[in-house]
Formats: sequence, C-alpha cells, structure tokens
Amino acid sequence: MTATIVLALRIGLAVLLYVFLWRVLQTLRRDLRQQSDILSSQKKPGLQLSAVTENGREHAYRFWQDEITIGRGSHCDVSLEDEALSARHARISYHHGQWWLEDLGSTNGTFLNRHRIVTPTVIITAATEIRLMAPPVRTSRPYHGEPASRLVRGSGWGTLRR
Repeated sequence: MTATIVLALRIGLAVLLYVFLWRVLQTLRRDLRQQSDILSSQKKPGLQLSAVTENGREHAYRFWQDEITIGRGSHCDVSLEDEALSARHARISYHHGQWWLEDLGSTNGTFLNRHRIVTPTVIITAATEIRLMAPPVRTSRPYHGEPASRLVRGSGWGTLRR
C-alpha cells in the first residue's frame, strides 16, 4: 500500500513539475513577444542623403542604421573624395529619438548652420545645413523641394532627407 502511495506521489510531482515548466515557458514567450512589440514600435526613421559634388554629379544614399560616418576613407558609409575632408570626418547618429551630428576630430571642422560644432549636436529641423570643412565664401543656391537638411562639401551641395 505504501508503494502505491509513493508511486502516486512521484507521478503527481512529475506532473506538477511539467506544469510548472510549461507555465515558465509560456511566461517567457509572452515577455519576449511584449519586448519585441516595444522594440518594433521604437523604430528609427530612415535617412536619405544626396550629395552633389562640385562638378554637378549627384550621389544618393539611403540609410536605416543608427550610425553613419562621413569622410574620405573607403571604410566610411559616405566616402567622398576631397582632400579637405579627414579620413573619418563626421558621424550622424540616431539615439534618444533624434539625429545627432558629431565631428570626429577633423582638421577643418564640421559646421551646423554655419556654426562650428565641438560636441555632438542635435539636428533639430529638416532644413539644417551641414558643412564638412571651412565655410566657402560664396553663397549657396536655395533648395525649393521638400524640407531637407543640407550636406555641404566644398562648394557642392547635398540634401539630407528625413
């Protein structure tokens, strides 16, 4: 009789263990799904960059990543052949729900709306001018399309669309 009771207790404990494990797995699955929903709702906006060189050629770039490096080096996301640019000149990054511009210790500096930036700076509006060297003397032609940020290299223009 005691053997039957012990066997019944062992079977009951095994069933309880399997029920417990099943509930743990259900909870983990639910939490992972909720976390996935939260992360997918925090998607960053894409970034389109169009750079027009001094000879009039336009280069279009589209990005969905959080960090974009601009410079002369071939390892940069936007690689521009200009001796005035450093190998890694500037970085545009997305964090805290905003796009930020940062100079990476370039020799000629990075300018945001004609002001040299020293610390990472928020790109506030879509009509923001970004200059990757000392400002040229001549003025630029106005942009009459949709609101856009401008990436300036030498005397060439580009647009940064969000």
